Amino acid sequence: MYEVRFHGRGGQGSVMASGMLAAAMVEEGKYAVSIPSFGFERRGAPVVSFLRMSDREIRQLTNIYQPDCIVCVDPALTKSVDIFAGMKAHGALVQATHQPLAELALPDCVGTVGLLDAVKIALEIFKRPITNTLMLGAFAKTTGVVSLDSLKRSLEDSDFRDAGLAQNMMALERGYAEVVVHRIERRAAA
Repeated sequence: MYEVRFHGRGGQGSVMASGMLAAAMVEEGKYAVSIPSFGFERRGAPVVSFLRMSDREIRQLTNIYQPDCIVCVDPALTKSVDIFAGMKAHGALVQATHQPLAELALPDCVGTVGLLDAVKIALEIFKRPITNTLMLGAFAKTTGVVSLDSLKRSLEDSDFRDAGLAQNMMALERGYAEVVVHRIERRAAA
């Protein structure tokens, strides 16, 4: 079982990204469940979405409290939400940010970090700071648990059409190509 927790704000597409990732995993022959969670239902409020994937049938439909990976589509969210709560040791973080790794405050449980200046790229492509598709590409390259081709097929099967589909395909590819992946080695204290 591999578990992912998406953090974002209402209107950024975190819930949609989780659903598209689940569809891509099913495309690869896996079992996947996307579970949205809504707090305050308004644009800009913190939103969480959960995704489980496995080679076996999944019966658990609860929130995820100990994720293997955290995808944070909003660069400022870490100031108001503890996105790392419960993260497993050696977990992966896929973060939308313009900051370099050295400027991020990461807990010891993080083993892999994928950093993408997603807002800048989203403004170039969509003229709006919607980063979800970019972050899916970044997730694919950072974790390697889903292929870019499966994500593309998931997008093609979505409700995006014409120009919207072309923009999201470009966002997916740029997220994959431009994410910077860091492996963090931590030494045990003597």
